Amino acid sequence: MTRQLLALVLGALLLTAAGCDKRAVVSPVRMVADFGGGGSSYKDVQAAPPQRYVAERHEFEIITPEPELQKSWESVIAFCATIRCEVISSSVTARTADSVPSGTVSLRVAPQDLTKLLAHIQKLGNFAQHKTEREDKTTAVVDTDAKVKNLTAFRDNLRAMLAKPSATVKDLIEIQKQLTETQSQLDSETANRKILANETEKIAVRLSFRVREPRGSARGLALIWDALRESGSDLAESTAFLITVIVSVIPWLVVVVPALWLLARAWRRRRRNRTISPPLSHATP
Repeated sequence: MTRQLLALVLGALLLTAAGCDKRAVVSPVRMVADFGGGGSSYKDVQAAPPQRYVAERHEFEIITPEPELQKSWESVIAFCATIRCEVISSSVTARTADSVPSGTVSLRVAPQDLTKLLAHIQKLGNFAQHKTEREDKTTAVVDTDAKVKNLTAFRDNLRAMLAKPSATVKDLIEIQKQLTETQSQLDSETANRKILANETEKIAVRLSFRVREPRGSARGLALIWDALRESGSDLAESTAFLITVIVSVIPWLVVVVPALWLLARAWRRRRRNRTISPPLSHATP
């Protein structure tokens, strides 16, 4: 009984989809007939391009003076709040012994407000790099929309079957199990559609801030200071290594030095005994 009910539901879905496709095919002709058979109207409908869903991404590298880096980074975040924009992630680092200050901001902005955002960014420094990427996700969006539509119809039909008084307990258990699986698939596809909508309806922008390198004498002094700092670090590491070696060798000296002294003393005593002992005399016949 359950298999027959499920087969009827699937058959109804297929017939519904086929009917929708058929109406989609003949609708332009009916529109032309309703408007008196004008050929231009049919051509206009037939030539209408399908909607495309494109994920667009921009990456900017901005050079700014070191004292202005923190201020520029905060300015982008504050300006994003005034337009149709959301900050995805952001970070800023100060100067350390091993790295220069830098900052990053990742956000999504509505296409209509991208120009406003770029105009604001241009005031913060010089563009060192601008990278643009576009990915066509029309197929993924269309497939996901079709899955959501079919799963929704299938779920509604299962609910209708569940409400029938003629269904047996076994049928109700099977229908409820199928309904749970269908609802889980529908939730997953709906979440994927929201992700695709966020990618295609908003533009991803990533900003990387780096400081301007000093020029002339200032750069030379900076290089000298870096060299002195590195030489001091090297000297400290060498001293630490030497101390480690000495501490590691001292226990062995306590054993090795007395042993060498005893061996040398025994060797000298043996040579002295050889020198003092007289040679053997041979008797004459």
